[in-house]
Amino acid sequence: MELSRRDAIAALAAVGIGTGGVALYRSDAFGDGSIDSETSPDDPVDTMIALAAVVYPSEVSGIDEFVETYVVGRLEDDETHEERTVQALAHLEGYASDEFGDSFVDLSPEDRDAVLRELGVQNAQPNPEGSDVERIRYYLVNELLYALFTSPTGGELVGHENPPGHGGGLDSYRRGPDA
Repeated sequence: MELSRRDAIAALAAVGIGTGGVALYRSDAFGDGSIDSETSPDDPVDTMIALAAVVYPSEVSGIDEFVETYVVGRLEDDETHEERTVQALAHLEGYASDEFGDSFVDLSPEDRDAVLRELGVQNAQPNPEGSDVERIRYYLVNELLYALFTSPTGGELVGHENPPGHGGGLDSYRRGPDA
């Protein structure tokens, strides 16, 4: 199942975010007309891509492009959300570095999964004002899962490929699953 930028834009629309500058964000990161082909290891997008590779189902492909488009659009639109997401990412990176000796991005997928399990993210209640682990769950894991399952392609995984709000969504809702 291949995710695309179009899926990410549909997920952003579900959040109510316009996407005018999403494609330009990382291509001219310095605002000087130059193309930044190498991102820093502290880039929140890279960490979110590494996290998505762990939390998304294995049959999903196209994660890099999808997550980059979604995360850039999401963070660009809301400064407070960006700040809190970066704080949650810093806690995740700090734990990975302290306990596994490397950044989250540079760990193997198995070690990334171990970081999440050791932190207790799978059992944490998502809370934007909660503990570090609850904020990791809210701002990182749940955000990525929301993006996946509100996209038309990701929605196919749970049987709602045309959710209300997407083209054909209302019609498929009225038809029901047996039609």
